[in-house]
Amino acid sequence: MDIAQLTGFLLVSVTLACTPGADWAYIISSAIGPKGYCAAVWGLLTGYLFHTVLLVCGVAALVASSPQLLLWLTMAGSLYLLWLGIITLASWRSAKFYSGSSATPSASMTPVSSSSDPTELPFAAAAVLTESRPLLKTAGPWRGAFFKGLLTSSTNPKALLLYLALIPQFIDHSAAWPLSLQTGALGLTHFAVSVLVYFSIAFASRLLLRSRPLAARIVTACSGIIMIGLSLVLIYEQFLGF
Repeated sequence: MDIAQLTGFLLVSVTLACTPGADWAYIISSAIGPKGYCAAVWGLLTGYLFHTVLLVCGVAALVASSPQLLLWLTMAGSLYLLWLGIITLASWRSAKFYSGSSATPSASMTPVSSSSDPTELPFAAAAVLTESRPLLKTAGPWRGAFFKGLLTSSTNPKALLLYLALIPQFIDHSAAWPLSLQTGALGLTHFAVSVLVYFSIAFASRLLLRSRPLAARIVTACSGIIMIGLSLVLIYEQFLGF
């Protein structure tokens, strides 16, 4: 694999990552929500790692060789994108920028009385444990955001296009590198590009919408509409466009 070939793929990867689509819509809607954007973005990125592993192992080639299987995978991704767009659009009225610093302080941070009465200690300890329980539930929303991102990128037709159609075109069969190593290098290149682009989008979204609650609602509604529109276009192309 020479520098010119890698540079060409890098340009294609940057172009795809910077093209607004389902990933962008999900990142922006997550950036202004209470779950934060880190889990959502890492879910998307993990999906691209998943595609890379499948491509290196040859599973992606088997999928590409079966048009019917590829059709149903694309359909599944389109339906999931439609569902994600609907729930995003449905939440536009309540959308607002969330800042962790604005959360109500937990009662577990309130110092416990240093009373020397031993009969009060069990009740004080019980109060601390009771107020600390909500902290144990914070992993739930983050896990949900992560898996939504994972499903979004894993079933994203744009990702399927990149990994099934474009990456094989940049593999040099006469190079000294094994095909699996070249495939992994190209997949990780797109992963690195996506890390930079997606976190930049999320950070910019939070920065621009921090003090604009109306804009946050508009962006949430637009994100849902974009997801729904993309899914309907994909469904039309796969089943009604013949």
